[in-house]
Amino acid sequence: MRYVLKEKLFDLGDDYAIRDESGREVYRIDGKVLAIGDKLVLEDREGNALATIRKKLISFRTAYEIHRDGRHAATVTKALFSPFRCKFSVDVPGPGDLEARGDILDHEYELTRGDQKVAEISKRWISIRDTYAIDVAEGEDDVLVLACAVVLERMCHDEEEGAHKS
Repeated sequence: MRYVLKEKLFDLGDDYAIRDESGREVYRIDGKVLAIGDKLVLEDREGNALATIRKKLISFRTAYEIHRDGRHAATVTKALFSPFRCKFSVDVPGPGDLEARGDILDHEYELTRGDQKVAEISKRWISIRDTYAIDVAEGEDDVLVLACAVVLERMCHDEEEGAHKS
């Protein structure tokens, strides 16, 4: 399934619309403006919370935790050292951890489980800032993959902003 993730420019907080291939909004990300810390909620069209994303500091580095139905679903962290490429680990409870590798400058990522491609996250075909195409392999957890895509975008965007502030 292909999705398009686009940041909403004129909303309070960090809000995103997630549309399917036909352009219909199927999910949204609500960036909670008044929440302590960095909190995002992935919701369906009716506004039901499907996943909560929170920024955490773990061992002196930034991580994002994804929760579903009140339970921990994944922790996303960036590799401490990965020359020439960006590398992220997505630690899920039990087996089935994911890894994201990509090019931070071109905003191209591949999400894999071992040798199996789970999703591609790309700005390649999209010219609008903060807009990504996300192709999720059949049988994969779309909500988890979409939450991971938002986390990757935020982690890379925060890094770019930090570089500009220096």
